[in-house]
Amino acid sequence: MSVVEQYARAHIVTDEDAQEEPPAVPVVLRYDPDADPRTVRVGLPGTDEWTFSRSLLEQGLRAPAESGDVRVWPLGRVQAVVEFHSDHGTSVVQFESKALLRFLRRTYMATPVAG
Repeated sequence: MSVVEQYARAHIVTDEDAQEEPPAVPVVLRYDPDADPRTVRVGLPGTDEWTFSRSLLEQGLRAPAESGDVRVWPLGRVQAVVEFHSDHGTSVVQFESKALLRFLRRTYMATPVAG
């Protein structure tokens, strides 16, 4: 099976100068069904890469969802937030929902949900 990799632009939200929208940064969304067909990866600029369940991403686009150190929730009708917690702090990343939906569709074409 082939790896699904998609680049998306996202905003990393910080508490600095909250009146201005943070600049968009490139984020890589990756799915490797040979490594683990149940997980997706999100690579943030620098060295941060997070692995979490594909179903968490899907659920979080409809309603707030969390598992372990990752939370996902819709933000209005066109955006979604993914929040990552670690010993080094919290990263809050805001995506356009359609980019995440397009990525999920591609992962399901590569490997459908197991019944």
